[in-house]
Amino acid sequence: MTSHVLIVGLGLIGGSLALAIQKNPKVSIIGFDIDPHTVRQAKKLGAIHEMAFNLSESARIADIIVFATPVHTTVQLMNEVQNWTLKENVILTDTGSTKKIIMEKARSLRQKGITFIGGHPMAGSHKSGVLAAKPHLFENAFYLLTPLAHEDENQILKLKEILEPTKGKIHLVTAEEHDHMTAVVSHFPHIIAASLVHQLSGENEGFPFTSQLAAGGFRDITRIASSNPVMWRDITVQNRLELISQLEKWQDEMDTVKSLLMNAEPAHIEHYFSRAKHVRDELPITSQGAIYSVYDLYVDVPDYPGVISEVTALLAKHLINITNLRIVETREDVFGILVISFQSAEDRTRGAGSIEAETNFETYIS
Repeated sequence: MTSHVLIVGLGLIGGSLALAIQKNPKVSIIGFDIDPHTVRQAKKLGAIHEMAFNLSESARIADIIVFATPVHTTVQLMNEVQNWTLKENVILTDTGSTKKIIMEKARSLRQKGITFIGGHPMAGSHKSGVLAAKPHLFENAFYLLTPLAHEDENQILKLKEILEPTKGKIHLVTAEEHDHMTAVVSHFPHIIAASLVHQLSGENEGFPFTSQLAAGGFRDITRIASSNPVMWRDITVQNRLELISQLEKWQDEMDTVKSLLMNAEPAHIEHYFSRAKHVRDELPITSQGAIYSVYDLYVDVPDYPGVISEVTALLAKHLINITNLRIVETREDVFGILVISFQSAEDRTRGAGSIEAETNFETYIS
């Protein structure tokens, strides 16, 4: 029996989800987007099987409805859902980055007999739109589900089965747990990255060469500050209470650092950095986390004409695709002069193996 999955919002996440779950031959994907051109693009690319231009009509035949839309749009759609004609056991879910506001609205749907299971595939890319969609985007990434308390286990299992082809790591958490944990490891780090860039901007007025020196490690640790400002505006507003709590803890931590600096006790300062290094080195590197992964490989190459083309030709010979390549001029605390970005961890591993096997260049993963 074919399951009809309606995906609302055909951007990077919605398009990638459509490509992934259609690997199940018993799933038919219906795609809707507020932009009709995007719907036609998705059909042309093979991301969806059927185009939808009337959302409420298409919802009538759906077994699963996925709102791959911004959280505020999802909440609006959840209000409209109560006026739609739906199948008896339909499951609604979403892909939003914050969950408490979504699951509060889900309680009103439950009163109408509608199942809503919150979802958050924790994967992304620096690119956006359906043209950037990839069926492997969610592989090895955490896919968090936030069902309401006492949700029907059969409905949860049904949604898990639909999502299985994504090859994501599906975990169940409460909406409160989700918003707290993502504030710690994703939302608050974005604020810190943005604040570091603002501080650089201020310093750059008096010392213009500062931005040139920032091309190395500084650029890497503030990469997430280049994320979509509209999306992060919304996330910050929606999860502001958790972020205020994290900010207060950060201010306490900075007071500790200030005290270390004022006392200037070398052993204590070394211990502070040593403890941070230990915790950071213990973090997992085999799966994606809350912040989308970039699969960078640092290559310590000598400076002679043609060395970069030598490396890229070697990767091409082994049919290993790269997504970006750059030379690092400021290399303090950065391994290697050449940074190569790959599409996946597997490609990065193959690339490192090929380079080290056929050259005398050393490679590093940060």
